[in-house]
Amino acid sequence: MKKWMLACTLVVLVGCSTNVESTADFPNRTVEIIAPATPGGGWDMTARSIQRSLVSDGLLEESVTVLNKPGGGGEVGWQYLNQQNSHYAAVNSSLLITSNLLGQSDLSYEDFTPLAMLSTEWLAIASRSDTSFENGADVMQQLKENPTSLTIGVSPSLGSGNHLAFVQAAVAYGIDPTELQFLVYSSGGDIMNALLGGHIDIATNSVSGFAEQYEVGEVSILAITSEERLDAFPDVPTWTEMGAEMVFPHWRGIMGPSEMAEEEVAQWDEWLSSMVETEEWNTILENNDLDAFYMNSHETIAFMEEQATFFEEIIVDSGLAP
Repeated sequence: MKKWMLACTLVVLVGCSTNVESTADFPNRTVEIIAPATPGGGWDMTARSIQRSLVSDGLLEESVTVLNKPGGGGEVGWQYLNQQNSHYAAVNSSLLITSNLLGQSDLSYEDFTPLAMLSTEWLAIASRSDTSFENGADVMQQLKENPTSLTIGVSPSLGSGNHLAFVQAAVAYGIDPTELQFLVYSSGGDIMNALLGGHIDIATNSVSGFAEQYEVGEVSILAITSEERLDAFPDVPTWTEMGAEMVFPHWRGIMGPSEMAEEEVAQWDEWLSSMVETEEWNTILENNDLDAFYMNSHETIAFMEEQATFFEEIIVDSGLAP
């Protein structure tokens, strides 16, 4: 486990069902992966990647399908999951935790059965290549001297991972993030247009969201939230090496409905632990600039608890706590 993760005592699943009939012949029907969003985008891509990887090496004898349930920032799909049985699982992300902490949803990770962490993409900040900033420390130094001197583009909302990663970096440099000038855009594409058009000074987004413009020299990626430099971007420094002790994974995982039986969780553990070793899965990660981030069901429970504490502190720092 990564050294930046807090030490936790692993806990066992609580309140598992003892319904023998539901587990004796599990699985016995089509397995459905819920993408709580429209086709396209990160959640849908993850769901379809799981489907292809489970099927490609014959890990399941049953059919595997993807079901899109968009709406409510994931809430529609996640509510639907808890109306189903253990043949269903849904893709999740940190939004499951932050929406609850921000008072935007009554759902919590504790309302589901965590099955696995699967992948992460790392977040970054960037400027136009014609600015004088050499790295993220230069940006933070200017903001420390004058918090309103730069306009920072974020998407899709305040409280999103892109926003909170910037908040964490600012706090690490002794900056009050409530004094910063954020502009919210609906998508990473809108942010890039605003950055290149000179409407904002700094953008915070996934590394992959900057990759195309970085490769042609239109933007400079100034810092990344990973623990170590990425092989695909060897010239981009991490916040950690610039003195800010922060690592911020923008993870995606998978969860089942509440009160799954231990035998059912064990079956999903077997499927998913085998899946992440397949050539299909690792090719998908490489093609989408994602890093492997697998944790089994027990490790995922502990990680979710850590993340809830982690995000609660950042949301308080951001001034967005309800």
